[in-house]
Amino acid sequence: MKIEKIELFAIELPLKEPFIISYATYYTMPSLIVKLTLDNGVIGYGEGIADEHVTGESMYGAFEIIEKILAPRLIGMNPLHMEAIHDVMDRAILAAPTAKAALDIACYDAAAKSLNMPVYDLLGGRFHEEFPITHVLSIQEPAVMAQEALDKVEEGYRSFKLKVGAKMLEDVKRIQAVREAVGPEIAIRVDVNQGWKNSATALQALALLENCHLDWIEQPIVAHDIDGMVEIKQKTTTPVMIDEGLVGIAEMRTIIQKQAAHKVNIKLMKCGGIYKANKLAIMAEMANIECQVGSMVESSVGSAAGYHVAFSKKSMTSVELTGPLKYSEDIGNLQFDIPFIRLNGQAGLGVDIDENTLTKLTVKQSIIC
Repeated sequence: MKIEKIELFAIELPLKEPFIISYATYYTMPSLIVKLTLDNGVIGYGEGIADEHVTGESMYGAFEIIEKILAPRLIGMNPLHMEAIHDVMDRAILAAPTAKAALDIACYDAAAKSLNMPVYDLLGGRFHEEFPITHVLSIQEPAVMAQEALDKVEEGYRSFKLKVGAKMLEDVKRIQAVREAVGPEIAIRVDVNQGWKNSATALQALALLENCHLDWIEQPIVAHDIDGMVEIKQKTTTPVMIDEGLVGIAEMRTIIQKQAAHKVNIKLMKCGGIYKANKLAIMAEMANIECQVGSMVESSVGSAAGYHVAFSKKSMTSVELTGPLKYSEDIGNLQFDIPFIRLNGQAGLGVDIDENTLTKLTVKQSIIC
């Protein structure tokens, strides 16, 4: 079982509505798709969605890294040898986690298909049978967000993640409006995407939100300020989650040492793929820190990869991979049973790829063999 050919596609995924967060507005989502062919004829797919604000990568930059640096070094390797594959990639280039994640996911998909088993069986087997799906609300006016939340409650959703981080006092009004609209029984999580900058502003906001009974507050301050997260954790009763402040093993070690969070958001695009995400989840479990697998708004390919990690780990207590629900066109067919996600048990990622849609959405491609 060896890697024989790697095809690379840069695509633009069309969103149903603009996706608005504290630092950017997206009308389409740029994504990299890897199609990996083994010498036994099996094909695996991977995905990488780059975000300059999180990992320092752009789609075209990651494309060049895969095409010129990483993919040529993986030709002839066994996709099951993930420690060796990551060692080769890490020695070839520092960081570049999104580029590495795309290749990592494709290797797992191809290897698991060759063995006729789901990817989660390569990670220790399935632990969870299902996860509830959380609907993500982009930054809008308070009344607009409240109405969208009400509409989604009618569809069956029981939890929401509110994107905020524009202006603190306006954010407080947004959160209060949604809580008032949906009532006390619906779960609300708040993601600031670093928008409140410092611990003083975050603590002021949390004092105003005390009666909103939030599940947790996610990355309220700048990513590198771990000491600020420690202060917030010590001075509020609202659980805190670190997202952008956790990229890989080095950051996880610091978070554990400083007891900086109750929960961490592990994203395959930040850490380098399934293999590294699995390691982070094990580290978190050792420190009794809960985990979530988060989203960079991936298509069915990247979302399925994240779900396989989440379903295989006891320390995973929530998921947030709803990218496929936000697209008017997707290259894969990951199935949701709103308000739940249940994996189908098929070999590999369990996702079929529509090659016609992939071709239609492609803006650049390359073949490495």
